[in-house]
Amino acid sequence: MIETIYIARHGFRLNWVTTNWTSATGTARDPTLAAYGVTQAEQLAKHFASLPESDRPTAIFSSAFYRCLQTATPVATALNLPLYVEHGEYKRTTGIGEWYSPVEPGTGLHPRPGNAHSLKQYFPLIDTSYSSTWLVSRYGESLEEVQRRTDGFLEAFIPRVEGGDPAPLAHHGSSGVSTHKKIILIGHAASCITLIKSLAGSKVDGADIRIGTCSVTRMEKESEGGVLGAFKVVGQLADASFLTNGVERDWGFRDILVDETTGRVINDHGVPGSENEVDETSHGGLLIPTSKM
Repeated sequence: MIETIYIARHGFRLNWVTTNWTSATGTARDPTLAAYGVTQAEQLAKHFASLPESDRPTAIFSSAFYRCLQTATPVATALNLPLYVEHGEYKRTTGIGEWYSPVEPGTGLHPRPGNAHSLKQYFPLIDTSYSSTWLVSRYGESLEEVQRRTDGFLEAFIPRVEGGDPAPLAHHGSSGVSTHKKIILIGHAASCITLIKSLAGSKVDGADIRIGTCSVTRMEKESEGGVLGAFKVVGQLADASFLTNGVERDWGFRDILVDETTGRVINDHGVPGSENEVDETSHGGLLIPTSKM
């Protein structure tokens, strides 16, 4: 049974330092980490390596965006673990990936990251045998939709890790059931917030949560049965005490632009050139059927 979930945000992004950058993979809006972000990721790795062995995670799951995998890599190296990518093998999107507000009609679709096989050339620690759980809509999401996406993802994902269909390949007991008890999810500010809210339920107010770069929230299961609302925050929410400069570039849902008339999040433009593309997931995302491996 999963007892502990660590939720971490990626490090400091290169596009916060300069406007002169290119995507390492060619995916739009997918910057690498700045050199400072790499340093933060190394400090994150040292933090996890410094934990008592009984508190260290045994599996790392990352968003497919480059900055998240770049943040996850030092952690995986320090703990001698592979990286599992929540990427979507066929449609190549991710259940814990970036949140984009709904696209403005006629402006195209939001970007999608590469799949695990294409990303392994950049991140050799990726285990391509793991298949993703959830596909995020490229049409963007309302605040309600991104929370529902996270709820649905967790309700499907946690049973898989605990020995579902299929369980991650590493750390199996003799019965073939996964023995993972502590895992890490590495994502983005918005997905970290919705993960915390989904896991803690009414014990936290998602609107008030702010997540800094490379911060970590530790969630412990406190009730049997189910996933949503069954965990509690242990210690400091979005802890950054192990980082040299503490909390930086923190973000929360109160920072988004909202239409004063409707109260809804303002639409965003899609990627130029994607106007004629079709997203098979439609709106709201899609649970990926899994099969025995």
